[in-house]
Amino acid sequence: MIFSIETQSNLPIYQQLREQIIIGIAKGELMPGELLPSVRQLASEIGINTMTISKAYNSLKEEGLLITDRRKGTAVATPHPLTESESNVYLHNLEVQLAAALVHGKSKETLEQEFHQLLAQFTERSDSK
Repeated sequence: MIFSIETQSNLPIYQQLREQIIIGIAKGELMPGELLPSVRQLASEIGINTMTISKAYNSLKEEGLLITDRRKGTAVATPHPLTESESNVYLHNLEVQLAAALVHGKSKETLEQEFHQLLAQFTERSDSK
């Protein structure tokens, strides 16, 4: 997977990296058990501080999306089913994003169309049913 960092973005670099990894997992570009580059290797490849990479990786470990084995490195974890609390957080975040889009003039029809286009990009997970 190739990471693309926008240094001029208002979104912090660790957040950009975190989101790209999540999207990569959802699209099936990163599979459970697949090793990610080491913190040092990735920092060197994309030219950012190792602490920034660590922050992104640690955030994803806390969410249960990555695991680290001191001998093997950092790998994609097998995602766990959402708890009710986690599900509520995701639903709230989606609500805020939809509300913001509506406030800025997007129509419900356009949002629905865009939602379905985005959803079609992701792989179906049998463990999420």
